[in-house]
Amino acid sequence: MLTFQSWGQHTKYTRIFHEYYDEKPVHFGFLFGFASTNYFMQADQLALGTLDSVRSPRNFGFQIGGLVNYAFDKHWELKSGINIALYERQIQFKSDANNPLWRESTWLEVPVLLKLRSLRRNNHRMYVMGGFKFGIEANVKKKSSALSANTADLSLEYGIGLEQYYQFFKFTPELRFSHGLLNLYVPPSGTGSPYSKLNGIRTHTVTLVINFE
Repeated sequence: MLTFQSWGQHTKYTRIFHEYYDEKPVHFGFLFGFASTNYFMQADQLALGTLDSVRSPRNFGFQIGGLVNYAFDKHWELKSGINIALYERQIQFKSDANNPLWRESTWLEVPVLLKLRSLRRNNHRMYVMGGFKFGIEANVKKKSSALSANTADLSLEYGIGLEQYYQFFKFTPELRFSHGLLNLYVPPSGTGSPYSKLNGIRTHTVTLVINFE
């Protein structure tokens, strides 16, 4: 006498791409990165008067490279590769605001990162990562106001990302934070420049990385 509608089979179908992706431990791909970079500086407050008299504005950088991932299991993965990066960094002094020191150069970078991935939900999952990045400066654009600095750097790097699976590839955007561990400061030959009053510069970079695997 009474009828009820059953919703037991009323479930939206979701196609699962690359269902057996995790069964293969090694995967390759390439990346593009868009960076914001500057220097962290150390100085004697008495020598400069105040630390507010020196600043390093953020400048745009770009990365391109290849990557390789090795999965230990469904949660832990090792990520590495080789990147070519273009950076421009500046140091400005209030005492000589019209003549900033700058360094525009090409870097060869090798990151080694450990990823912790969440469980996969249909075609996506989140992850966090952390590790180190070794960089060698391959080329510096010469200019009269070029900044003297060492050409090798080691950085602490960490970030978060999202793995999104599609029919033919995996799209992985991630946000990385990089803090230089090495002091790149090279004292100038003369003493007239305010740059001689610094005693340390370290790199700092925030990068939006787009990976394709």
